[in-house]
This record gives sequence, C-alpha cells and structure tokens, in this order.
Amino acid sequence: MVTIISATQRKKDGKAFMALTLQGDVEMIQSQTTGKFFLSAKKCSIPSTFDEDMAQTLIGTTMKGTIEKVECEPYEYTVQSTGEIMTLAHTYEYRPEALASRSQPQRV
Repeated sequence: MVTIISATQRKKDGKAFMALTLQGDVEMIQSQTTGKFFLSAKKCSIPSTFDEDMAQTLIGTTMKGTIEKVECEPYEYTVQSTGEIMTLAHTYEYRPEALASRSQPQRV
C-alpha cells in the first residue's frame, strides 16, 4: 500500500499542475556503514489533474501498489542536511498493484 502524504503545485513548460507525494510502507534497512538497522519508507511524486483543493483532500488516502526503485540517467543530488553532492542513477516510481510484478509501468 502507498499513502498520499502531500500535494504540491509545480510548473512544467509554463503550465501549473498538482503533484502528489506518495509514501510506501515502512521497511527495515541495515546501514552499510554501521551495520545498525533503521526504519525508512520509499517516496515518489506523481502528477495529477486535480486542482489544489481536491489534491489537498486526498492527503491520507491509501492506494494499492508499491513504490519501486528504477534505473535512470545519472543525475546530481544534494543532501540537504550536509550539502554533500552525490551522483545517482536511480529514482522511485509508483506501480499500481496490478503492475507491481511487471518491470515496465503501464503507458496511457
């Protein structure tokens, strides 16, 4: 299951739209540095056709599916807390339950 945790207005090519931030289930992860465990949850953002009022009412809604790590073109990411710049070659995408076992997202 994933939960809508926020809604943010964004612009692309001069057009405004609402993006919804989705968060997956809590998972236990072991630190590669210390070996200690910590809790985390994958997040991703997905565009919507909703206006701001409707998008805000969706916060807290759960949907069937998962957030999966997928490869992408390398890009730079700055860690907000430390200022460290990292090069990443992955992102996270929402996969509806019916597609969660497939390797490619459904195209509409």
